[in-house]
Amino acid sequence: MDSRIFLYIALFLSGFLIWQAWVIEKNPVQQATEIAAGTTTSNGSINGEIVSTPTNDLPDAGNDSPELLVNSRQATSSSVTSVESQAIPADAIIRVKTDTMDLKISTRGGDIVYVDFPPFSVSLEDKSPFALLQQQNPFYIAQSGLIHNKVQGRDTTPMAPTHHSMYQSTKTTYELAENDETLVVPLIWENEEGVVVEKRFTFTRGSFSLDVEHIVNNQSSTVWSGKQYRQIRRAQPTKTGSKLMAQAYVGAAYYDEKFKKLSFKKISKENLDLEANNTFVTMLQHYFISAWIPDPLDSQESIYSRSITDQGQQEYLIGMRSTTQRIEPGQTSVFKSKFYAGPKEQEVLKVLAPGLELTSDYGILTFIAKPIFWLLKFIHENIVSNWGWSIILLTVVIKALFYKLSEVGFKSMARMRKLAPKMQSLKERYGDDKAGYQKEMMSFYKKEKINPVGGCFPILIQIPVFISLYWVLMEAVELRQAPWMLWIEDLSIKDPYFVLPIIMGATMLFQHWLNPPQPDPMMQRITQMLPLVFTFFFAFFPAGLVLYWVINSMLSIAQQWYITHKIEKGEIK
Repeated sequence: MDSRIFLYIALFLSGFLIWQAWVIEKNPVQQATEIAAGTTTSNGSINGEIVSTPTNDLPDAGNDSPELLVNSRQATSSSVTSVESQAIPADAIIRVKTDTMDLKISTRGGDIVYVDFPPFSVSLEDKSPFALLQQQNPFYIAQSGLIHNKVQGRDTTPMAPTHHSMYQSTKTTYELAENDETLVVPLIWENEEGVVVEKRFTFTRGSFSLDVEHIVNNQSSTVWSGKQYRQIRRAQPTKTGSKLMAQAYVGAAYYDEKFKKLSFKKISKENLDLEANNTFVTMLQHYFISAWIPDPLDSQESIYSRSITDQGQQEYLIGMRSTTQRIEPGQTSVFKSKFYAGPKEQEVLKVLAPGLELTSDYGILTFIAKPIFWLLKFIHENIVSNWGWSIILLTVVIKALFYKLSEVGFKSMARMRKLAPKMQSLKERYGDDKAGYQKEMMSFYKKEKINPVGGCFPILIQIPVFISLYWVLMEAVELRQAPWMLWIEDLSIKDPYFVLPIIMGATMLFQHWLNPPQPDPMMQRITQMLPLVFTFFFAFFPAGLVLYWVINSMLSIAQQWYITHKIEKGEIK
């Protein structure tokens, strides 16, 4: 490989990292702090579990109704009557345990205030379950409720439960039994007019999604008319990690014919209000998401976002509101939704809602990254059950695809290496006459059929593949905490002992030795320093990415040595 190529790549990577740092600085997208949640206390809470209620966190009733809900910190508990004599106290926490999640639901509004995942640990060192939704570090909950198309004030009877309303439950703990496939958690709300609402959560074994239903039984004497809303609300996480490294997107997103991000900064500047079909709303962070998905998928929804301040803390909210349902006296109707809280498993997300798999964000090179991930996963599932060896086999496949293209560059460099003494002689003959030297060199290249930039194109064409693989390793939750062998216990983070970066630096030194010497002494010194520069850069890259580069370099060395050996022997013209 022409030593100048190392310089070009170093400049490219430097520009790439600087650009990433600029993007991170200009946009509030930080990697979430992956720590398990503890309890916190806010005004009106019991045992530090109940969320506070800001004054502007309810959507209005929509364009077809000018009447707005009263925004009050006071819960409408006066509208709740007892379901049974054994009902648990108000403002309680209901704990739900399944094989995939440990979840907490507040009786205030039926908010989902905590979710952790036993199958996923916080880190290799901390084996406690990773928590996504929680009330601190950062504040992050899911809310849903109903909006009735009439004024709801302190002097009127509420006709629908919002996330400020109090529900009743007969149990504080639910657990999916060993032989059961589903688990149902019911909450009950009713008012003095005879409107009874059951908020029903249905969990399924092996799933990170749950069905959420509002079953409205209208036993009043008037028509009940209202909508369902679902929203996700969180605070901005604390910045972590180096600014020199690209970080996964943290923020909101929604689907409106295509996947669209909505950063915290955009939410702060302007409220989102639009109509959409086949949509969803979601909050993303590294490896995990939460999302509200309408049921049915093709229903029309009003998507909204808000920035709110509660207890001095800035919080961001994205949600959606359904169309109006009318329920005649004596009739029952159901509002349905799905809520997903879990890993970015693309095949699962694609089934839940088309476009939801795009939360695994590969950026502008998605068209390259998606096939790479598909091939990597295919190798892992069908050939080797180890992600490290899968990366190695993937590298071999990619190298084979680029073999002929690389061969052209290596032949050019091998010819330059063979003719290096003649080129040096030309330089000495012309001395300080740079113009004459350049003219004679061009004639020399033409005569010997050498392309001086022949080694550039094969490497430059592989840079998009390299960047795409970088994002695959950054975004694919399947590689989170995935071991290879020996000291590499997590391919998605840096090599803890920097062994792979050092090996990579050594392979670059060997490639430098195979390359023709640079006629310019300054360029020669720069290229000699590049292996050290690259070793420093790659020391902080995911181990899986460095592994790819090491294997790619080794295969390149073998190919380059073979071609150089044949040309020097005259076996290849």
